[in-house]
Amino acid sequence: MAGGSPLRSRPFLAVLAATLAAFGGYALLLPVLPLWVASGGAGPALAGSVTGVFMAATVVTQLGVPALLRAVGHRAALIGAALALGAPAAVLVLSPSPWLAMPVAVVRGVGFGVLTVAGAALVSDLVPASVRGRATGVYGVAIGLPQLVLLTGGVWAWARLGPVPVLLAGAVLPLLALPAMALLPRRVAVAGPGAGSPAGPDDDGRFLRAAAAPWLVMLVCAGSAGGVITVLPLAQPAGPAAGALFALTAAQLVGRSVTGELGDRLGLTGRLTAPALVVAALGAGVVAWGLVGAGTAAVVAGAGLVGLGFGGVQNDTLVTLFTRAGPGRSGTASSVWNTAYDAGTGVGATALSAVLGAAGAPWSFVVAALACTLTLGSAPWLSPRPDETAG
Repeated sequence: MAGGSPLRSRPFLAVLAATLAAFGGYALLLPVLPLWVASGGAGPALAGSVTGVFMAATVVTQLGVPALLRAVGHRAALIGAALALGAPAAVLVLSPSPWLAMPVAVVRGVGFGVLTVAGAALVSDLVPASVRGRATGVYGVAIGLPQLVLLTGGVWAWARLGPVPVLLAGAVLPLLALPAMALLPRRVAVAGPGAGSPAGPDDDGRFLRAAAAPWLVMLVCAGSAGGVITVLPLAQPAGPAAGALFALTAAQLVGRSVTGELGDRLGLTGRLTAPALVVAALGAGVVAWGLVGAGTAAVVAGAGLVGLGFGGVQNDTLVTLFTRAGPGRSGTASSVWNTAYDAGTGVGATALSAVLGAAGAPWSFVVAALACTLTLGSAPWLSPRPDETAG
């Protein structure tokens, strides 16, 4: 759309449509697969580790996605990602055995790893820096909307329809992204200083040092959110768990959108992460309080606070990393951010499930709250400084 808003261009809208469908398959199965494995007799730690294996494969894959994008471009990478994320899930209807679920989780994790890095990098490359916060916020909404409906809906459908329809729907949804992905550009030319030249060792080292604090905050906060998503369905009845997941994902949309808007309009990028982290820590503490006796309302409210803080952390750290990476290196910045997101989700799911099995659900969220609080020590390194930018 010549002369129009870059947020209304056909490629940007195609990214949003593809994201809605592909992340729908991810969101639907994320809380359901541990339940499926647990239904076969696995304990909480083993059931939760399915999410950990999925995220481990995701993170390992994400490290290689910048090179993949240079080799085949955004469009081919995203099409392959949707196929890997969707089709293997259909095999899960055969058995709840963890020994079937684990290899399927690896293949799906590879697809998800490519999807997350390539999608975020493409969004950054499609828009000018002046609207990058809003663009990543809108992209975050496209990620969050299917989670809002399907994290909750998956648990609800599991309780009422049984596992087979839910598993098959999780296989089909990512495949629905393929028509929109076919409309994407193969590559995007990025303008700006340094966009046409490869990064050298000094540039890479400078960027990685500048990325350390946002990466750490993202890792820890994602672990808290991953704990809510994985532990609560294992520890609570379906109704309260679904309510908490809905609150988390709805508040996450608000956190991403508001943070992106404030970052662009008020120049606060990099300065919103610390307060968002405080909100997430408070939320994890409120969930623990709810589980020891305050009741379902406190659990739902705490999950909402975790989501609000996590949404703010997501958007602010992502835009900070794009800024520090510089033009033409969005794939690297996206890879760094996504490894923190998905490693945190996987570690949080596995570690907090283990705490659930050993000490009970409230202690899972006490650990999450303490981890978020301790991570505030990185706050002095979150605000952007010109000398930290690799470009």
